[in-house]
Amino acid sequence: MIPLIYSPALSQSLGAAVHLKLENLQPAHSFKSRGLFLFASRAREQHGPAVHLIIASGGNAALALASAAQTLAVTCTVYLPEGAAQSTIDILRRSNADVVVAGRFYAEALHAAQLRTATDPHAVLAPAYDHETLWEGHASIVTEIAAQLPAKPDAIFCSVGGGGLLGGLIHGCHQVSWDDGAHSPSHPTHSQQPPPVPIVALETIGSDCFFHSISLNTHTSHPLPPNVVPVHVPEHTLTLAHFTSFSSKASGSLGASQPSARVVKSALSRPGKVICASVPDELSMHALAMFAGTPFHSIYTWHSNSCSTDDHKLLVELACATTLTPAYSPALFDRLVPPKPNGATRTVVFIVCGGFKISLDDAAEYKRLAEQDRARGGVWNVLMDDGSTFAVDK
Repeated sequence: MIPLIYSPALSQSLGAAVHLKLENLQPAHSFKSRGLFLFASRAREQHGPAVHLIIASGGNAALALASAAQTLAVTCTVYLPEGAAQSTIDILRRSNADVVVAGRFYAEALHAAQLRTATDPHAVLAPAYDHETLWEGHASIVTEIAAQLPAKPDAIFCSVGGGGLLGGLIHGCHQVSWDDGAHSPSHPTHSQQPPPVPIVALETIGSDCFFHSISLNTHTSHPLPPNVVPVHVPEHTLTLAHFTSFSSKASGSLGASQPSARVVKSALSRPGKVICASVPDELSMHALAMFAGTPFHSIYTWHSNSCSTDDHKLLVELACATTLTPAYSPALFDRLVPPKPNGATRTVVFIVCGGFKISLDDAAEYKRLAEQDRARGGVWNVLMDDGSTFAVDK
């Protein structure tokens, strides 16, 4: 079971009981270990020890599958597009994965992986995020939280790209009856039933296909950026936002061209709601630096009730830090999870989803960019799924 820790610093800053689910402690450094280990285990059960697991991914899904294959003592091949960082290739090879560089773009790497799978009788192509087995595996995050918390949380925060993690959280909330007004099955009580648990899904502007997909299906008119086109999915009666390029620095992990149609549909119909917001890169960079405990230069001020710079000492990817942006902006936090009318303490969980694509040099550069942007003054504009914009003071 992955630790769920209480954060005194963030709790004091936000006036809430803040808990952190540390998925960065997974064997492959991210939540993806859950779903892809389950997928790999079932593939081995079905096809035997000669099974050959193949995936096209340049990120955390590839490492999660390679790690699972190493544990299960089966073969794994990862297809990467040209331009993949040597550090990524090295860490995959250290996990005993065969690495094949094929194609200029992800789509071409995926095509090569599909051809290899079609010609190898032992091969099974693993998905990166759009598969029910992955969601089933990721759902264990929620079943663990239900056992670790004394009561239902008032919200769960996560980042979203293609929708794999979110699909798992939706599935998990259904399993533990957090989609309705029931109490957690691990902690039954006869007191008044709490409301369903909302999930707050955060992305970065320029890599926010899920945000735009939700908006396309909830607003009669939703303007799209020039690099985004609407794609109709008739079998799900949905319109998805398809990105042809990305401008966010978090796109290495959040940059799905379009989200899972099934997860979008589940999010739209979920009784407990999925609240979507999209933040500027610099706000995520600020959260990354604060979470790592790297203080900003003293010439810059910050909110008086912000937590100290001596924070959690954890280094996470920019995509993961996006989840934490409301943790370092009390005003944004209150906008997403409003204070209770009776003044009762809000209990929330942030899914620290992890990721291996971060270094000390990366963190230092993100900190520099965030400081530079804050020095210009003004606000960071956060896009909300009701069509409004929320201004966060720099």
